Amino acid sequence: MRIDAHVRFWRYHPAEHQWMSPEMQPVQRDCLPEEVEPLLASRDFDGCVALQSRHKLVETRFLLELADHHPFIAGVVGWVDLRSPRVAAQLDEFVVHPKFKGVRHILHDEPDDELMLGEDFRRGIAETGARGLSYDLLVYVAHLPVATQLVDAFPNQRFVIDHIGKPLVQNRLLSPWQERIRELAKRENVVGKISGLMTEVDWNAWRPDDFTPYLEVALDAFGPDRLMIGSDWPMCNLSGDYERVTGVWLDFISRLSPEEQAQVCGGVAERVYRL
Repeated sequence: MRIDAHVRFWRYHPAEHQWMSPEMQPVQRDCLPEEVEPLLASRDFDGCVALQSRHKLVETRFLLELADHHPFIAGVVGWVDLRSPRVAAQLDEFVVHPKFKGVRHILHDEPDDELMLGEDFRRGIAETGARGLSYDLLVYVAHLPVATQLVDAFPNQRFVIDHIGKPLVQNRLLSPWQERIRELAKRENVVGKISGLMTEVDWNAWRPDDFTPYLEVALDAFGPDRLMIGSDWPMCNLSGDYERVTGVWLDFISRLSPEEQAQVCGGVAERVYRL
């Protein structure tokens, strides 16, 4: 399958989406599967993976309900309270759904940079792995060493590093991101997700070659058998339409063999998320 590995859906409400700044007006609206389906088809994607946006159990229920009604949503990476003593029961509610594939917590918004190393959080990761689910790491560059410690504690857990660790593209800085992402990539149970970089730059003044140095590092560090691509729709609309944003990733990987491109465009996502 060809898979867009990073799509989000929501019914917009200001109180539920407080993280959206005033500049994000283009996405302060309902963003639902009917809108993205023709965009996926325009790039010959067979489906997508939907990721959570809120730290609420109702978010996971919402995404799974959408997946029930839209077959092209191949998998859902939802949210459970990994620190809760009831995390096992929360996971068991969702794991019976065939499209519940993984868990994510928006770590880069937490005031405690080492939250993921806490005993309660790690207990939740253990419960996640015990059910065969992946875990998506959403962190900033500063968190990468801590994320590496978490990964080292769970060598049999499948991890995905969203947005390849959010390198500082706007500042044209490779370090310390490149050293830290290379270190993390040494762990074979981690895959990189090329997504979301357009929201880290000037939305109105970026060029495709702004991202090339970071994509080259990611490709060298992970290799095509541990990389996947995602549009980050609808957030990509802040800095370009779907065709333009996905075109940057697809043009970059055109240097690869057809077999390697197939891995980056879906094979890795299919394997890691068990689609």
